[in-house]
Amino acid sequence: MKAWMLHDINDFRLDNIEEPVLHDGEVLVEVKAAGICGSDIPRVYQNGTYSFPLIPGHEFSGVVEKAGKAVDPGWIGKRVGIFPLVPCRACGPCRKEQYEMCRHYSYLGSRADGGFAEYAAVPAENLIILPDNVTFAEAAMLEPMAVAVHAMRRAAPDPADIAAVCGLGTIGLLLIMFLQEAGVKNILAIGNKEFQKQMLGKLGLPEEAWCDSRKQDAGQWLTEHTDGAGADIFYECVGKNETLTWAIDHTAPGGRVMLVGNPFSDMNLEKAVYWKILRNQLTVTGTWNSSFSFQKKKLSEDLQDDWQYVLERLTHKRIDPAGLITHTFSLEDLEQGFHIMRDKTEDYIKIIVDMENKDNLGFSK
Repeated sequence: MKAWMLHDINDFRLDNIEEPVLHDGEVLVEVKAAGICGSDIPRVYQNGTYSFPLIPGHEFSGVVEKAGKAVDPGWIGKRVGIFPLVPCRACGPCRKEQYEMCRHYSYLGSRADGGFAEYAAVPAENLIILPDNVTFAEAAMLEPMAVAVHAMRRAAPDPADIAAVCGLGTIGLLLIMFLQEAGVKNILAIGNKEFQKQMLGKLGLPEEAWCDSRKQDAGQWLTEHTDGAGADIFYECVGKNETLTWAIDHTAPGGRVMLVGNPFSDMNLEKAVYWKILRNQLTVTGTWNSSFSFQKKKLSEDLQDDWQYVLERLTHKRIDPAGLITHTFSLEDLEQGFHIMRDKTEDYIKIIVDMENKDNLGFSK
């Protein structure tokens, strides 16, 4: 099969290799679509991964081709999405079914081979069946959508809340999409690219709810747009000292700061900023990954895991993540998408690899 193999830092090649050998409990998935995550760029070009060689790619979907030992053969032929985290099942969080916080997890695409290939070996328990009206491209976005939903739900927004979202990459824009679907009316968005403003327009966010931090003082803008009170919830999706300070400075007394963005560097708080956490009794919390129920038990709406939550909304067309797909490439041309994200040569939000289309489609929307 063809697969993009990371042999070392900055040594990323399309190779012909053997199909994966299935272990007990695994299935072979023919990959139909895969998304490039922002975390894939430093993994390939800067930091490397846990072992080499490795097939990256943790956002993917496909069709089950084979079933290994101890797997129900009824999976064969099913259209599926894939939860990429493989928990140890033995640590404290796992025993509480908080698998996203597993202490000893494996992970498809970073610690084990992932989806930038024609086929991938996946634990059957990590599969989620796709309804017929959910496309493979949409299903390849299940993972980032579930990450956005996890962050949203941990902050427990109320429709009456003022919610500020700072950082408008894929996760930030998906977060706004799900806040809107949840009925939150007053959303304030802070970004730094004209293209982000265009994407917000597609989501129906009014122009006055957008702050371009290159041209405006974001702190002053937040003060003006919250009548000096601050946001009830501030989603920080950047991971920089400056934006963390904005979050704490401009969250209302008793409000919530949700830290979503991976840190660019060490994070430091000035004494005056730290005081605001105390004096305003802010709740500052983090979010990591997404919740997934391996037990597949039927859950109520309130207790749905993040993947079920997303899939229900996709199925009933209450969200449209395809509108955020800006580029689509064939597997052979996947590296072009990596270069766009690495070198910032074009505006992009989500870049998808379409395994069913052998042509390089380039800019699609």
